[in-house]
Amino acid sequence: MNILRRFNKFILITYSFLGSYLTVLAAENPVCRPGTICNPISTDTVNDFIKVFLEGALKIGIPIVSLAIIYCGFLFVEARGNPEKITKAKDALLYTLIGAAILLGSWALAQVIADTVLAI
Repeated sequence: MNILRRFNKFILITYSFLGSYLTVLAAENPVCRPGTICNPISTDTVNDFIKVFLEGALKIGIPIVSLAIIYCGFLFVEARGNPEKITKAKDALLYTLIGAAILLGSWALAQVIADTVLAI
C-alpha cells in the first residue's frame, strides 16, 4: 500500500511539472495571441507528438531520478548499520533504478515501435 502512495505522489508531481513545461511551450509559441488558448505542441503526426511528449518527460524525469538517487544515499547514511533501514534504503534504490530504466527505456521503445510501424 505504501508503494502505491509513493507511486501516486510521483505521478502527481510528474504531471504538475509536465503541465508547467507545456505552459512554457505555449508561452514561447509566437502564433498564439494573448488571451487565447493555443496548442502548445504543434505537431502533425503521432510520431512527432510522441517524440515531443517523451522529450518533455525526459527533461522532467531525469532531475527527479537524480534527486531520488541522492535521497537513497541519505537513507544509506542514515541507516548506520541497522538492517531494517538498510533494507528500506536498498528497496528505495532498486525502485529508483527501475523507474530510471523505464524512463530511459521509453525513448528506445518508442523508436523501435516507430521504426516498425514505418517499415510496414
